[in-house]
Amino acid sequence: MTDHGRMYPVRDAAAYLAGHWIIHRTVIDELSGTEGSFAGTAEFRPADDELLELESGEFEWGGVTNRASRSHRLVPRADGTADVLFADGRPFHDLDLRTGHWSTRHPCAADLYDGEFTVVARNEWHLRWRVSGPAKTQLLTSVYRRIPSTGRPPNPAA
Repeated sequence: MTDHGRMYPVRDAAAYLAGHWIIHRTVIDELSGTEGSFAGTAEFRPADDELLELESGEFEWGGVTNRASRSHRLVPRADGTADVLFADGRPFHDLDLRTGHWSTRHPCAADLYDGEFTVVARNEWHLRWRVSGPAKTQLLTSVYRRIPSTGRPPNPAA
C-alpha cells in the first residue's frame, strides 16, 4: 500500500489533516486468513488548541457488517508535527509528515502497533498499521481521500 516513490511533504500536519476525508480500509488477520473492510469518513475539526478526529462508517468482518466509530485528539506542535492522543487523553503516537512519510510505534498491552503514514498527494494519504502480539497478527491498510468543499468525494478518474 505504501508507495515510497510518491511522497508529498507536509509542513504542518494539523493544517493538512483539517477537514473531511473518505476512508477505505482493509483488515487482514494473518493468523486466520480472515479479511474485512471499513468504509466511512473522518473529520478532523478544531477543538480548542487541538484537532478532534471523528471517524465513522461500516465495518465488515466475517460476513457481518456493523457501524463503527472512533475518535482521537491531535495536538499540534510549533514545528508542524503533532502528538496523537486517544479520546481520553492517553498518548497514542507522534506524527511528523514534513518529509511526506512517518513511521511510529505504539505498545498496547501485549500487542505492538507499527504504523506507517505516507502522504501521496495534496488530497490523499495512506496509513498502514501492522499489529503483532500473542493473540493477533493483523495488517490494517487505509486510504484517506479529501472530500472537496462541494461535499462530493473526489473523482478517482480525474
